[in-house]
Amino acid sequence: MSETVLSVSDLAKSYGGVQAVTGVSFDVSAGEMLALIGPNGAGKSTCFNMLNGQIRPDRGRVSLLGREITGRRPRDVWRMGVGRTFQITATFGSMTVAENVQMALLSHHSRLFGLWKPAAAQFREEARALLDRVGMGAQLERPCGVLAYGDLKRVELAIALANAPRLLLMDEPTAGMAPGERIALMELTARIAKESGIAVLFTEHDMDVVFAHAHRLLVLNRGTLIAEGSPAEVRANEQVREVYLGAGHVQGGH
Repeated sequence: MSETVLSVSDLAKSYGGVQAVTGVSFDVSAGEMLALIGPNGAGKSTCFNMLNGQIRPDRGRVSLLGREITGRRPRDVWRMGVGRTFQITATFGSMTVAENVQMALLSHHSRLFGLWKPAAAQFREEARALLDRVGMGAQLERPCGVLAYGDLKRVELAIALANAPRLLLMDEPTAGMAPGERIALMELTARIAKESGIAVLFTEHDMDVVFAHAHRLLVLNRGTLIAEGSPAEVRANEQVREVYLGAGHVQGGH
């Protein structure tokens, strides 16, 4: 049995009289790729932001490797071993690829304000190793502002790995990418997750990506978890077909 990395129990959040998330519970294991899907407004972002500490839940419990992280600040959650990528990449365009990763490493090692040594000289080899891992080692000196979008996504993945996470949260990781780039990025993520025992929870609108790369799926609708299971099980679920997938998404095999 794989180690349980993330455990979520009875998570709930409401805004006024609107229940954004209602009683959501699930686990993610080391090396697992778990997709969180659902129609717009289903509560995916709210759920993600509660896990990351950006939103405090009304009730429920979130634990990472048995340590409770419910309601902790995003920075504290990050320091405890949770990495995150965003739908829109967040890199410093004027800085080089290497410098962007070095900044994340400096922060992880609490040396962001250690001005006795130039930042550009710190954690250079660690940054190179991370960038080699995501296929960007040959572009260390290029400013992020001139990179193709698919390459930016790889840099962002390297940044997310800088704190040696046990859990990686990926919000729409392939948004804006060409089909071939989407496949390559998710294959890379799955390989790293397996090699390092990282649990991956991702949201994604591209069902081809979801069914090709997720080991399990969670389906949210109106804040409630309506289905959970393998891609084949979710594809066959009549309620999921009705509220989200539709005929066009359930034809192919896994």
